[in-house]
Amino acid sequence: MDLISKIFKGDKVIWMIFALLCVVSVIEVFSAASILTYKSGNHWAPIMQHSKYLLIGLLTMLFVQNVRYQWFKVFAFLIVPVSFLLLLWASAKGYVSGERVNGAARWLEFFGIRFQPSEVAKLGLVCIIAYVLSIYQKEDHADNKAFYWIIGVTTPIILLIGLENFSTAALLLVVIFIMLFIGRVKILTLIKGVGSGIIILTAIVGIAFLFSTFDKSEKKGPTIFHRATTWVNRITNHISDAEDSLPVAKYLEEYGQRGHANIAIASSNIMGVGPGNSIQRDFLSQAFSDFIYAIIIEELGLIGGIGVTLLYIWLLMRIGKIAKKCRDRFSMFLVLGIGLMLVIQAMINMMVAVGLLPITGQPLPLISKGGSSGVINCVLLGMVLSVSYYTDLQIEREQKIKEATTKDELEELNQEDIGQIPNSPMLKEDSGFIDEKNI
Repeated sequence: MDLISKIFKGDKVIWMIFALLCVVSVIEVFSAASILTYKSGNHWAPIMQHSKYLLIGLLTMLFVQNVRYQWFKVFAFLIVPVSFLLLLWASAKGYVSGERVNGAARWLEFFGIRFQPSEVAKLGLVCIIAYVLSIYQKEDHADNKAFYWIIGVTTPIILLIGLENFSTAALLLVVIFIMLFIGRVKILTLIKGVGSGIIILTAIVGIAFLFSTFDKSEKKGPTIFHRATTWVNRITNHISDAEDSLPVAKYLEEYGQRGHANIAIASSNIMGVGPGNSIQRDFLSQAFSDFIYAIIIEELGLIGGIGVTLLYIWLLMRIGKIAKKCRDRFSMFLVLGIGLMLVIQAMINMMVAVGLLPITGQPLPLISKGGSSGVINCVLLGMVLSVSYYTDLQIEREQKIKEATTKDELEELNQEDIGQIPNSPMLKEDSGFIDEKNI
Protein backbone atom coordinates (compact mmCIF):
# COMPACT_ATOMS: atom_id res chain seq x y z
CA MET A 1 0.00 0.00 0.00
CA ASP A 2 2.87 2.38 0.79
CA LEU A 3 4.32 1.86 -2.69
CA ILE A 4 0.93 2.53 -4.29
CA SER A 5 0.52 5.69 -2.22
CA LYS A 6 3.95 6.90 -3.30
CA ILE A 7 3.14 6.34 -6.98
CA PHE A 8 -0.47 7.55 -7.02
CA LYS A 9 -0.31 10.76 -5.00
CA GLY A 10 -3.07 13.20 -4.21
CA ASP A 11 -6.74 12.48 -3.75
CA LYS A 12 -7.41 8.74 -4.01
CA VAL A 13 -11.06 9.26 -4.99
CA ILE A 14 -9.95 11.26 -8.06
CA TRP A 15 -7.76 8.31 -9.02
CA MET A 16 -10.70 5.94 -8.51
CA ILE A 17 -13.00 8.04 -10.73
CA PHE A 18 -10.28 8.26 -13.38
CA ALA A 19 -9.84 4.46 -13.33
CA LEU A 20 -13.60 3.86 -13.67
CA LEU A 21 -13.87 6.31 -16.58
CA CYS A 22 -10.91 4.60 -18.29
CA VAL A 23 -12.57 1.17 -17.91
CA VAL A 24 -15.77 2.51 -19.48
CA SER A 25 -13.70 4.18 -22.19
CA VAL A 26 -11.79 1.04 -23.20
CA ILE A 27 -14.94 -1.11 -23.30
CA GLU A 28 -17.09 1.38 -25.20
CA VAL A 29 -14.46 2.63 -27.65
CA PHE A 30 -13.60 -0.98 -28.49
CA SER A 31 -17.28 -1.57 -29.21
CA ALA A 32 -18.08 1.75 -30.89
CA ALA A 33 -15.07 1.90 -33.25
CA SER A 34 -16.54 -0.60 -35.74
CA ILE A 35 -16.33 1.93 -38.58
CA LEU A 36 -12.63 2.53 -37.88
CA THR A 37 -12.08 -1.24 -37.66
CA TYR A 38 -13.71 -1.66 -41.07
CA LYS A 39 -11.62 1.13 -42.62
CA SER A 40 -8.34 -0.07 -41.14
CA GLY A 41 -8.99 -3.75 -41.75
CA ASN A 42 -7.56 -4.45 -38.31
CA HIS A 43 -9.89 -5.39 -35.48
CA TRP A 44 -7.43 -4.32 -32.77
CA ALA A 45 -5.93 -1.18 -34.34
CA PRO A 46 -8.45 1.43 -33.03
CA ILE A 47 -8.47 0.21 -29.43
CA MET A 48 -4.68 -0.24 -29.39
CA GLN A 49 -4.25 3.35 -30.52
CA HIS A 50 -6.76 4.55 -27.93
CA SER A 51 -5.08 2.51 -25.17
CA LYS A 52 -1.74 4.04 -26.16
CA TYR A 53 -3.11 7.54 -25.59
CA LEU A 54 -4.66 6.48 -22.28
CA LEU A 55 -1.26 5.16 -21.19
CA ILE A 56 0.43 8.42 -22.26
CA GLY A 57 -2.25 10.31 -20.31
CA LEU A 58 -1.64 8.17 -17.22
CA LEU A 59 2.13 8.74 -17.37
CA THR A 60 1.49 12.46 -17.82
CA MET A 61 -0.73 12.51 -14.73
CA LEU A 62 1.96 10.71 -12.71
CA PHE A 63 4.49 13.35 -13.76
CA VAL A 64 2.28 16.43 -13.29
CA GLN A 65 1.09 15.37 -9.82
CA ASN A 66 4.70 15.70 -8.61
CA VAL A 67 5.05 19.28 -9.87
CA ARG A 68 4.34 21.77 -7.11
CA TYR A 69 1.25 23.64 -8.22
CA GLN A 70 2.81 27.14 -8.00
CA TRP A 71 4.80 26.29 -11.12
CA PHE A 72 1.54 26.18 -13.08
CA LYS A 73 1.61 29.98 -12.97
CA VAL A 74 4.72 29.81 -15.13
CA PHE A 75 3.02 27.31 -17.42
CA ALA A 76 0.25 29.84 -18.00
CA PHE A 77 2.61 32.54 -19.25
CA LEU A 78 4.30 30.05 -21.56
CA ILE A 79 1.27 28.14 -22.86
CA VAL A 80 -1.09 31.06 -23.55
CA PRO A 81 1.12 32.86 -26.14
CA VAL A 82 2.23 29.54 -27.65
CA SER A 83 -1.37 28.36 -28.02
CA PHE A 84 -2.31 31.69 -29.64
CA LEU A 85 0.45 31.29 -32.22
CA LEU A 86 -0.53 27.66 -32.87
CA LEU A 87 -4.18 28.62 -33.34
CA LEU A 88 -3.15 31.40 -35.71
CA TRP A 89 -0.97 28.95 -37.63
CA ALA A 90 -3.74 26.34 -37.88
CA SER A 91 -6.26 28.91 -39.15
CA ALA A 92 -3.81 30.44 -41.63
CA LYS A 93 -2.89 26.98 -42.87
CA GLY A 94 -6.55 26.25 -43.55
CA TYR A 95 -7.10 29.45 -45.51
CA VAL A 96 -3.83 29.34 -47.47
CA SER A 97 -3.52 25.64 -48.28
CA GLY A 98 -7.16 24.64 -47.83
CA GLU A 99 -5.99 21.81 -45.56
CA ARG A 100 -8.98 20.97 -43.35
CA VAL A 101 -10.50 18.02 -41.51
CA ASN A 102 -14.29 17.79 -41.83
CA GLY A 103 -14.32 21.34 -43.14
CA ALA A 104 -12.42 22.85 -40.20
CA ALA A 105 -8.78 23.86 -39.72
CA ARG A 106 -8.40 22.65 -36.13
CA TRP A 107 -5.37 20.37 -36.38
CA LEU A 108 -1.61 20.69 -36.56
CA GLU A 109 0.99 17.98 -36.93
CA PHE A 110 4.56 17.86 -35.62
CA PHE A 111 6.81 14.84 -36.17
CA GLY A 112 3.79 12.67 -36.95
CA ILE A 113 1.85 13.79 -33.86
CA ARG A 114 -1.53 15.39 -34.62
CA PHE A 115 -3.13 17.65 -32.03
CA GLN A 116 -5.65 20.46 -31.67
CA PRO A 117 -4.18 23.80 -30.53
CA SER A 118 -7.54 24.59 -28.89
CA GLU A 119 -6.89 21.82 -26.36
CA VAL A 120 -3.56 23.41 -25.44
CA ALA A 121 -5.34 26.78 -25.17
CA LYS A 122 -7.83 25.33 -22.65
CA LEU A 123 -4.95 24.38 -20.38
CA GLY A 124 -3.31 27.79 -20.58
CA LEU A 125 -6.51 29.78 -20.12
CA VAL A 126 -7.55 27.96 -16.94
CA CYS A 127 -4.11 28.65 -15.43
CA ILE A 128 -3.94 32.32 -16.43
CA ILE A 129 -7.48 33.07 -15.24
CA ALA A 130 -6.78 31.43 -11.87
CA TYR A 131 -3.58 33.47 -11.52
CA VAL A 132 -5.17 36.81 -12.44
CA LEU A 133 -8.12 36.23 -10.10
CA SER A 134 -5.75 35.29 -7.28
CA ILE A 135 -3.67 38.48 -7.45
CA TYR A 136 -6.55 40.95 -7.76
CA GLN A 137 -8.60 39.97 -4.72
CA LYS A 138 -9.75 42.71 -2.37
CA GLU A 139 -11.56 42.40 0.93
CA ASP A 140 -15.08 42.07 -0.46
CA HIS A 141 -14.60 41.48 -4.19
CA ALA A 142 -12.11 41.20 -7.03
CA ASP A 143 -10.60 44.35 -8.48
CA ASN A 144 -12.11 45.25 -11.85
CA LYS A 145 -8.60 44.99 -13.28
CA ALA A 146 -8.99 41.21 -13.04
CA PHE A 147 -12.00 41.34 -15.36
CA TYR A 148 -10.27 43.53 -17.94
CA TRP A 149 -7.04 41.51 -17.87
CA ILE A 150 -8.93 38.25 -18.33
CA ILE A 151 -11.10 39.61 -21.15
CA GLY A 152 -8.04 41.09 -22.85
CA VAL A 153 -6.07 37.83 -22.71
CA THR A 154 -8.87 35.41 -23.53
CA THR A 155 -10.76 37.27 -26.28
CA PRO A 156 -8.18 36.86 -29.10
CA ILE A 157 -7.80 33.15 -28.35
CA ILE A 158 -11.54 32.52 -28.14
CA LEU A 159 -12.12 34.36 -31.43
CA LEU A 160 -9.52 32.20 -33.18
CA ILE A 161 -11.03 29.03 -31.70
CA GLY A 162 -14.57 30.16 -32.54
CA LEU A 163 -13.86 30.58 -36.25
CA GLU A 164 -13.13 26.87 -36.57
CA ASN A 165 -14.77 25.36 -33.47
CA PHE A 166 -17.71 27.41 -32.22
CA SER A 167 -18.76 24.88 -29.55
CA THR A 168 -15.33 24.88 -27.88
CA ALA A 169 -15.32 28.69 -27.85
CA ALA A 170 -18.80 28.65 -26.26
CA LEU A 171 -17.63 26.12 -23.66
CA LEU A 172 -14.70 28.34 -22.73
CA LEU A 173 -16.95 31.39 -22.44
CA VAL A 174 -19.24 29.56 -20.01
CA VAL A 175 -16.27 28.38 -17.91
CA ILE A 176 -14.72 31.87 -17.90
CA PHE A 177 -18.01 33.45 -16.79
CA ILE A 178 -18.46 31.00 -13.91
CA MET A 179 -14.81 31.45 -12.84
CA LEU A 180 -15.29 35.24 -12.83
CA PHE A 181 -18.40 34.80 -10.69
CA ILE A 182 -16.63 32.47 -8.27
CA GLY A 183 -13.66 34.87 -8.31
CA ARG A 184 -15.93 37.57 -6.82
CA VAL A 185 -15.88 39.93 -9.80
CA LYS A 186 -18.59 42.55 -9.24
CA ILE A 187 -22.04 41.50 -10.47
CA LEU A 188 -22.50 44.83 -12.27
CA THR A 189 -19.22 44.31 -14.12
CA LEU A 190 -20.30 40.80 -15.11
CA ILE A 191 -23.69 42.06 -16.32
CA LYS A 192 -22.00 44.69 -18.47
CA GLY A 193 -19.63 42.05 -19.84
CA VAL A 194 -22.44 39.60 -20.59
CA GLY A 195 -24.48 42.36 -22.24
CA SER A 196 -21.57 43.31 -24.48
CA GLY A 197 -20.96 39.64 -25.24
CA ILE A 198 -24.59 39.09 -26.24
CA ILE A 199 -24.47 42.06 -28.61
CA ILE A 200 -21.25 40.78 -30.22
CA LEU A 201 -22.58 37.20 -30.38
CA THR A 202 -25.85 38.41 -31.95
CA ALA A 203 -23.87 40.29 -34.58
CA ILE A 204 -21.75 37.21 -35.32
CA VAL A 205 -24.83 34.96 -35.58
CA GLY A 206 -26.49 37.50 -37.84
CA ILE A 207 -23.46 37.59 -40.12
CA ALA A 208 -23.36 33.78 -40.02
CA PHE A 209 -26.99 33.58 -41.17
CA LEU A 210 -26.23 36.15 -43.88
CA PHE A 211 -23.31 34.19 -45.29
CA SER A 212 -25.22 30.95 -44.90
CA THR A 213 -27.80 32.45 -47.25
CA PHE A 214 -25.01 33.43 -49.66
CA ASP A 215 -23.78 29.83 -49.67
CA LYS A 216 -27.24 28.52 -50.51
CA SER A 217 -27.53 30.95 -53.39
CA GLU A 218 -24.07 29.86 -54.56
CA LYS A 219 -22.56 33.26 -53.88
CA LYS A 220 -19.15 33.17 -52.34
CA GLY A 221 -18.74 35.13 -49.12
CA PRO A 222 -15.55 35.82 -47.18
CA THR A 223 -13.78 32.58 -46.32
CA ILE A 224 -13.49 33.66 -42.68
CA PHE A 225 -17.13 32.59 -42.27
CA HIS A 226 -16.77 29.29 -44.10
CA ARG A 227 -18.24 27.48 -41.03
CA ALA A 228 -21.35 29.68 -40.99
CA THR A 229 -23.50 27.18 -42.90
CA THR A 230 -22.58 24.42 -40.45
CA TRP A 231 -23.45 26.58 -37.43
CA VAL A 232 -26.79 27.60 -38.88
CA ASN A 233 -27.73 24.09 -40.02
CA ARG A 234 -27.01 22.59 -36.61
CA ILE A 235 -29.18 25.16 -34.86
CA THR A 236 -32.06 25.00 -37.34
CA ASN A 237 -31.97 21.19 -37.43
CA HIS A 238 -32.20 21.10 -33.65
CA ILE A 239 -35.22 23.40 -33.40
CA SER A 240 -37.05 22.00 -36.44
CA ASP A 241 -39.86 19.47 -36.16
CA ALA A 242 -38.38 17.23 -38.86
CA GLU A 243 -38.50 14.21 -36.55
CA ASP A 244 -42.28 14.42 -36.45
CA SER A 245 -42.98 15.74 -39.95
CA LEU A 246 -40.72 13.49 -42.05
CA PRO A 247 -41.09 9.75 -42.70
CA VAL A 248 -38.59 7.70 -40.70
CA ALA A 249 -36.51 6.69 -43.71
CA LYS A 250 -36.29 10.28 -44.95
CA TYR A 251 -35.45 11.58 -41.46
CA LEU A 252 -32.63 9.05 -41.04
CA GLU A 253 -31.28 9.95 -44.47
CA GLU A 254 -31.17 13.69 -43.74
CA TYR A 255 -30.50 13.64 -40.00
CA GLY A 256 -28.51 10.42 -39.62
CA GLN A 257 -26.45 11.30 -36.54
CA ARG A 258 -29.39 12.52 -34.50
CA GLY A 259 -31.74 9.79 -35.75
CA HIS A 260 -29.47 6.83 -35.01
CA ALA A 261 -28.53 8.29 -31.61
CA ASN A 262 -32.24 8.43 -30.79
CA ILE A 263 -32.68 4.83 -31.93
CA ALA A 264 -29.72 3.72 -29.80
CA ILE A 265 -31.25 5.30 -26.71
CA ALA A 266 -34.82 4.19 -27.48
CA SER A 267 -33.76 0.56 -28.08
CA SER A 268 -32.11 0.41 -24.68
CA ASN A 269 -33.72 -0.57 -21.39
CA ILE A 270 -32.72 -0.66 -17.74
CA MET A 271 -29.77 -3.02 -18.35
CA GLY A 272 -29.01 -2.35 -22.03
CA VAL A 273 -28.16 -4.85 -24.76
CA GLY A 274 -24.76 -5.61 -23.23
CA PRO A 275 -21.18 -4.45 -24.00
CA GLY A 276 -20.21 -5.08 -27.62
CA ASN A 277 -23.79 -5.67 -28.80
CA SER A 278 -24.62 -2.20 -30.09
CA ILE A 279 -26.33 -2.04 -33.47
CA GLN A 280 -26.33 1.72 -34.03
CA ARG A 281 -22.52 1.97 -33.77
CA ASP A 282 -22.42 0.80 -37.41
CA PHE A 283 -24.55 3.78 -38.50
CA LEU A 284 -23.11 6.57 -36.33
CA SER A 285 -19.96 7.93 -37.93
CA GLN A 286 -18.84 9.45 -34.59
CA ALA A 287 -20.06 6.63 -32.33
CA PHE A 288 -16.62 6.44 -30.69
CA SER A 289 -16.42 10.19 -30.05
CA ASP A 290 -19.25 12.73 -30.19
CA PHE A 291 -22.05 10.17 -29.71
CA ILE A 292 -20.36 7.61 -27.48
CA TYR A 293 -22.83 8.40 -24.69
CA ALA A 294 -25.68 7.14 -26.87
CA ILE A 295 -23.76 3.88 -27.36
CA ILE A 296 -23.13 3.67 -23.61
CA ILE A 297 -26.88 3.90 -22.97
CA GLU A 298 -27.64 1.37 -25.72
CA GLU A 299 -25.17 -1.17 -24.34
CA LEU A 300 -25.22 -0.48 -20.60
CA GLY A 301 -28.80 0.74 -20.32
CA LEU A 302 -30.18 3.53 -18.17
CA ILE A 303 -28.12 2.24 -15.25
CA GLY A 304 -24.90 2.67 -17.24
CA GLY A 305 -25.93 6.10 -18.56
CA ILE A 306 -26.86 7.36 -15.10
CA GLY A 307 -23.71 5.79 -13.64
CA VAL A 308 -21.44 7.67 -16.06
CA THR A 309 -23.27 10.93 -15.33
CA LEU A 310 -22.85 10.38 -11.60
CA LEU A 311 -19.11 9.79 -12.07
CA TYR A 312 -18.71 13.29 -13.51
CA ILE A 313 -20.87 14.82 -10.78
CA TRP A 314 -18.81 12.93 -8.19
CA LEU A 315 -15.64 14.27 -9.82
CA LEU A 316 -16.90 17.86 -9.53
CA MET A 317 -17.95 17.33 -5.91
CA ARG A 318 -14.55 15.87 -5.07
CA ILE A 319 -12.76 18.76 -6.75
CA GLY A 320 -14.97 21.14 -4.76
CA LYS A 321 -13.83 19.39 -1.58
CA ILE A 322 -10.18 19.81 -2.60
CA ALA A 323 -10.81 23.51 -3.36
CA LYS A 324 -12.30 23.98 0.11
CA LYS A 325 -9.05 22.69 1.68
CA CYS A 326 -6.78 24.92 -0.42
CA ARG A 327 -4.50 27.26 1.50
CA ASP A 328 -4.22 29.93 -1.19
CA ARG A 329 -6.42 31.54 -3.81
CA PHE A 330 -4.55 30.40 -6.92
CA SER A 331 -4.86 26.70 -6.17
CA MET A 332 -8.54 27.06 -5.30
CA PHE A 333 -9.41 28.91 -8.52
CA LEU A 334 -7.26 26.49 -10.53
CA VAL A 335 -8.97 23.28 -9.37
CA LEU A 336 -12.44 24.81 -9.64
CA GLY A 337 -11.72 25.96 -13.20
CA ILE A 338 -10.46 22.51 -14.15
CA GLY A 339 -13.49 20.82 -12.60
CA LEU A 340 -15.85 23.15 -14.43
CA MET A 341 -14.04 22.63 -17.73
CA LEU A 342 -14.21 18.83 -17.58
CA VAL A 343 -17.72 18.45 -16.18
CA ILE A 344 -19.42 21.12 -18.32
CA GLN A 345 -17.90 19.56 -21.44
CA ALA A 346 -19.15 16.15 -20.31
CA MET A 347 -22.65 17.51 -19.72
CA ILE A 348 -22.68 19.16 -23.16
CA ASN A 349 -21.70 15.87 -24.82
CA MET A 350 -24.38 13.94 -22.94
CA MET A 351 -27.07 16.54 -23.64
CA VAL A 352 -26.22 16.44 -27.34
CA ALA A 353 -26.47 12.63 -27.35
CA VAL A 354 -29.96 12.67 -25.81
CA GLY A 355 -31.17 15.50 -28.05
CA LEU A 356 -31.23 18.41 -25.58
CA LEU A 357 -28.63 20.49 -27.45
CA PRO A 358 -27.62 20.95 -31.10
CA ILE A 359 -24.78 18.74 -32.33
CA THR A 360 -21.54 20.35 -31.18
CA GLY A 361 -18.68 17.95 -31.81
CA GLN A 362 -17.54 17.98 -28.17
CA PRO A 363 -16.07 14.61 -27.07
CA LEU A 364 -16.89 13.01 -23.71
CA PRO A 365 -13.82 13.77 -21.50
CA LEU A 366 -11.71 10.73 -20.57
CA ILE A 367 -14.11 8.36 -22.39
CA SER A 368 -14.32 9.36 -26.07
CA LYS A 369 -11.59 8.22 -28.42
CA GLY A 370 -9.08 10.99 -28.83
CA GLY A 371 -5.42 11.91 -28.77
CA SER A 372 -4.59 15.48 -27.79
CA SER A 373 -7.89 16.04 -25.97
CA GLY A 374 -7.45 12.92 -23.83
CA VAL A 375 -3.84 13.76 -22.90
CA ILE A 376 -4.71 17.37 -22.03
CA ASN A 377 -7.59 16.17 -19.85
CA CYS A 378 -5.09 13.96 -18.01
CA VAL A 379 -2.78 16.95 -17.56
CA LEU A 380 -5.69 18.88 -16.03
CA LEU A 381 -6.44 16.03 -13.62
CA GLY A 382 -2.73 15.82 -12.80
CA MET A 383 -2.87 19.48 -11.78
CA VAL A 384 -5.80 18.74 -9.46
CA LEU A 385 -3.82 15.88 -7.91
CA SER A 386 -0.82 18.18 -7.45
CA VAL A 387 -2.95 20.71 -5.58
CA SER A 388 -4.47 17.91 -3.49
CA TYR A 389 -1.10 16.37 -2.63
CA TYR A 390 0.76 19.55 -1.69
CA THR A 391 -2.24 21.00 0.14
CA ASP A 392 -2.41 17.86 2.29
CA LEU A 393 1.32 18.24 3.01
CA GLN A 394 0.74 21.84 4.09
CA ILE A 395 -2.17 20.87 6.33
CA GLU A 396 -0.13 18.06 7.88
CA ARG A 397 2.78 20.39 8.54
CA GLU A 398 0.48 23.03 10.09
CA GLN A 399 -0.94 20.37 12.37
CA LYS A 400 2.54 19.28 13.44
CA ILE A 401 3.48 22.89 14.22
CA LYS A 402 0.40 23.24 16.41
CA GLU A 403 1.29 20.06 18.26
CA ALA A 404 4.97 20.93 18.67
CA THR A 405 5.85 21.61 22.31
CA THR A 406 9.53 22.51 22.22
CA LYS A 407 11.71 25.00 20.36
CA ASP A 408 13.79 22.19 18.85
CA GLU A 409 10.69 20.55 17.39
CA LEU A 410 9.62 23.84 15.79
CA GLU A 411 13.07 24.42 14.28
CA GLU A 412 13.06 20.88 12.88
CA LEU A 413 9.64 21.44 11.31
CA ASN A 414 10.75 24.75 9.80
CA GLN A 415 13.69 22.98 8.15
CA GLU A 416 11.49 20.17 6.85
CA ASP A 417 11.46 19.96 3.05
CA ILE A 418 7.98 19.75 1.55
CA GLY A 419 9.00 20.62 -1.96
CA GLN A 420 9.82 24.27 -1.52
CA ILE A 421 10.10 26.41 -4.65
CA PRO A 422 12.30 29.43 -5.38
CA ASN A 423 11.27 32.50 -3.39
CA SER A 424 9.93 34.39 -6.39
CA PRO A 425 7.22 37.07 -6.02
CA MET A 426 5.16 35.37 -8.72
CA LEU A 427 5.60 31.81 -7.44
CA LYS A 428 5.09 32.45 -3.76
CA GLU A 429 1.82 31.39 -2.19
CA ASP A 430 -0.80 34.06 -1.58
CA SER A 431 -2.37 34.23 1.87
CA GLY A 432 -5.96 33.29 1.06
CA PHE A 433 -8.86 35.71 1.10
CA ILE A 434 -8.35 38.91 3.01
CA ASP A 435 -11.75 38.79 4.70
CA GLU A 436 -11.01 35.31 6.04
CA LYS A 437 -8.01 36.49 8.08
CA ASN A 438 -10.24 38.15 10.64
CA ILE A 439 -12.59 35.19 11.08
